[in-house]
Amino acid sequence: MSSLALALAVGGIATPVAAQAAGGDLGQPANFSIAPGDLRSGLSAYSQATGVQVVVPPSAVEGRRTAGVNGQHSAREALSLLLAGTGLTPHVSGNIVVLKPGPMPRRASAERVAATDTAIETGIEQGNGDAPATPDEIIVSGYRASLKIAQDYKRMAVGSEDDIVAQDIAAFPDLNLAESLQRVPGVTISRDSGEGRQITLRGLGPDFTRTQLNGMEVLGNTASGMDNRGAVSRSRSFDFSLFASELFNRVSVQKSYSANQDEGGIAGTVQLTTAKPFDYAGAKFVVSAKGQTNTNTSGVTPRVVALASDRWGDFGALVSVAYSEIKSNEYGYRNWGWGQVKYNPANIGPGIDADTASKLESGTIFAPQAESPSTWWTDRKRLGVTSALQYHGDSLKVDLDLLYGRMQDHRDDWAIAAAGTNALTGSPVGGTQVIQSATIVGNTLEQASYTGIDQRSEHHIVKNHTDFYQGALTSSWQATDRLKFSALGGYEQSDFRQPVFDKVFLESQNHAFSFDNQPTIPTNTYGFDVADPSQWQLMRLDTQENAITNKYANGKLAANYKVSDTSNFEVGGEYKHFTNSGYQYNNKVFHNVPTDTTIPDSLKQVIDKDSLLPYIGGDIDGIYSLIGDPRDLNATYLQAGSDYRVDEKTWSGYAQYDLDTWLFGMEVRANAGVRYFDTALVSSGHLTAPVNGVTTLVPVSITTHSHGWLPAANVAVNIQKNLIGRLSVSRNVNRPALGDLAAAGSITTRPNGGSVSFGNPFLKPYKATSVEGSLEYYMGTKGFASLGFFYKHMDSFTTPTTTQLPYSETGLPLSLLIPGEDANTIFDVSRPINGPGADIKGVEASFQHDFDFLPGALKHLGINVNGTYFDGHQSAIISGATVRIPLFNLSKWAANATLYYDTDRWGARISTAYRSHYLTSGGGGGNVGDGIRATNNVDAQAHFNINPRLKLVVEGINLTNQAIEQFTDLKADRTEVYTTSGRTFTFGVTAEF
Repeated sequence: MSSLALALAVGGIATPVAAQAAGGDLGQPANFSIAPGDLRSGLSAYSQATGVQVVVPPSAVEGRRTAGVNGQHSAREALSLLLAGTGLTPHVSGNIVVLKPGPMPRRASAERVAATDTAIETGIEQGNGDAPATPDEIIVSGYRASLKIAQDYKRMAVGSEDDIVAQDIAAFPDLNLAESLQRVPGVTISRDSGEGRQITLRGLGPDFTRTQLNGMEVLGNTASGMDNRGAVSRSRSFDFSLFASELFNRVSVQKSYSANQDEGGIAGTVQLTTAKPFDYAGAKFVVSAKGQTNTNTSGVTPRVVALASDRWGDFGALVSVAYSEIKSNEYGYRNWGWGQVKYNPANIGPGIDADTASKLESGTIFAPQAESPSTWWTDRKRLGVTSALQYHGDSLKVDLDLLYGRMQDHRDDWAIAAAGTNALTGSPVGGTQVIQSATIVGNTLEQASYTGIDQRSEHHIVKNHTDFYQGALTSSWQATDRLKFSALGGYEQSDFRQPVFDKVFLESQNHAFSFDNQPTIPTNTYGFDVADPSQWQLMRLDTQENAITNKYANGKLAANYKVSDTSNFEVGGEYKHFTNSGYQYNNKVFHNVPTDTTIPDSLKQVIDKDSLLPYIGGDIDGIYSLIGDPRDLNATYLQAGSDYRVDEKTWSGYAQYDLDTWLFGMEVRANAGVRYFDTALVSSGHLTAPVNGVTTLVPVSITTHSHGWLPAANVAVNIQKNLIGRLSVSRNVNRPALGDLAAAGSITTRPNGGSVSFGNPFLKPYKATSVEGSLEYYMGTKGFASLGFFYKHMDSFTTPTTTQLPYSETGLPLSLLIPGEDANTIFDVSRPINGPGADIKGVEASFQHDFDFLPGALKHLGINVNGTYFDGHQSAIISGATVRIPLFNLSKWAANATLYYDTDRWGARISTAYRSHYLTSGGGGGNVGDGIRATNNVDAQAHFNINPRLKLVVEGINLTNQAIEQFTDLKADRTEVYTTSGRTFTFGVTAEF
């Protein structure tokens, strides 16, 4: 109270009279929207929001600034954020906070944040009138400042959480959201076309992570150019390459579950937040212009961002636009997988020894299918537009967020494969081909040479785009001092369209050919000049169109009642309606019956993109014009089984109790609650059924229903001043992947075989019980260290099944087959079923530290490093045998490290991200598991501040040109893909006004 008397003596009461009268408590949660700017204004806004009286001498706040506070926090947490970097230390007596001045920051602004020890518990203790010593202040900026703010969010969360923060628009610390998320403990990413695309959180794949944008769940479909990676995606998982990273200023990875969160996302929730006008003190205008280039392509492409924002009293408006274009070229080697092959004696040459010939005739040897040097060139354009309108009155707050995103790809893909009429695919081996030499290692054909092989080349043009729309209206009303209502209503839609998919196959017949899979990059040798146009003629034309539409409507209503100074009770309800529909049109026309169609050499061209070798492909426009095959398809070309629809409606309600108090001298923050959900799902499409004794596809509409109770409890205890312990227990649910639920089947054909995949509308939801805990030690302004664990048990887990069947038993029409195939051709047939449960456990360790204890210039160094270990398995049925394999997308080991250097004028950092090998599917053809080998990606960035408003930036992505290596079979580790996508460099300038 002596500090209070001193403050009153100098007339320094920085809180409005209304707030003084109301009183408040530091455990009370509230929604804050305090913009960066003058600290005096920030303290007044804080008192208005909380009713907590703040006392400070006027001289202590003169010239000081705050980085602001946004979102829902307890009053204690919000004060911690508000005072970060101000040099003021809080002390509490009753419901009055007294701020003791420390040393004046040398300079503080939106670009430079003074980081202090934000552990409020060191000074905020009930009845603690003696102030601890103010820690030495360190001025930080740039990347280091973002880490400090993210550390504060992590520290003040009740459950396990990690954040990535950008202090300003266009300042996100990586080019791509996925690339940034890989720095978070427990997060690994998949890559395609030189970019991060989807994330795996704590060893569970993309479908197990819920992504929310401005409070609403978000889905968006895109496409890969490579057949080995699934081509067009149709799943619940979010593709983080859809949006430009500059549209967001915070990404929060919430690993723990609480009852007031939407059900779903067993792995966790990723919250994406766009910029809003009340994030800034007043008018704001930012523009950023950069150029990008890639070592596998030519030229420079643009990356441009602009933001304009202003506030007028209680109203604010903001609009931002981000446009980028990047050209990438992923090229290298691939095959169509490995299968067991059986050679007829007539197809084994005289140079093959008897033992090798016996193995080849036995049908037990695995051989690669259609070895193929391939190139995937992409010109990708992104446009993102956000707008936000805010009204923040004394008791009523309304936010309207609108977002439009468009990503469009123009692909130009090439390949040459041993996949002509006499192809190295399928079994038994026949035709004109004769194997002349062979190297067998174990049961794998690693090297072979042939005569009588027909080669084919592919030239493929694809144009697709995804349009995403979202509108979200959120509001809160402080009805009384104790009662607060909040609501959300929103709608979003994602439309994927691929109107152009035209492919030309040329063929060159009866040649010698050899392959060798023993080098790191498998090699092929051809017995003719593959770049000679006279050697090639037309074999086939393929045209395809795809469409996928996601629609999502969401409504939420909640009430929060302040039970006491240290606790709150919250109840709420929610409605969600999600639909997914789509179709695929196909037209495959063979022009090689009885022989290849002759076309002029002027319609043949040598590949004009980087490749392992030069070869001939077809001029797509010229050949289609010459031949006259249709390129604009309609419903008569519908691919059987592709036009399925999933319609999902969910009602849910919850109740949760929140506590923020002191027990035995320790601050305790906790929540406990339960959520109930009820989901009705309708899956419609076509499934196989016997009709008049014949198995065929028939239209179906299947309704399933699921419901359940989801309890959850989380607690965070400040064991000591800088030591926090967390413990969480919860029950959560995850709905199966859309493709797995489809009442439909899809087919992929190749010479002498292929694969068929069916869905299963009767799959049960995944239900998981989770236990997790952590210890986090915060080293004042210098960083933190944490160690956490988790365990999840899933009651049931979808089991992939793969069998080999004659095509006639699949139920699909014979019209889908290609020449040379019939009802007896063997196909790999896969279908998910309800299987036994699965378990996953893991350990996460993190360490972040500024090296400010070093002498001279070295004090600007710092490190951010983390490592994870995960272990989890599932059952799979492969070729009729049940095997236990690792969970898909689970890397047992992963590690990230960033070394950074930040000064007032310039900064730089270099980062590395490692993940061990992981599976992507259960495999097939006798192979147990398909996956991707270990990767280690290295990125770097540097910036130079010309002045406080102008900054130069240089970035490098994938500096080591890390290859993507796909394999099949966990034990044999057979190579399927080896590609590289080049190094990407960005350079430019950001200006702020």
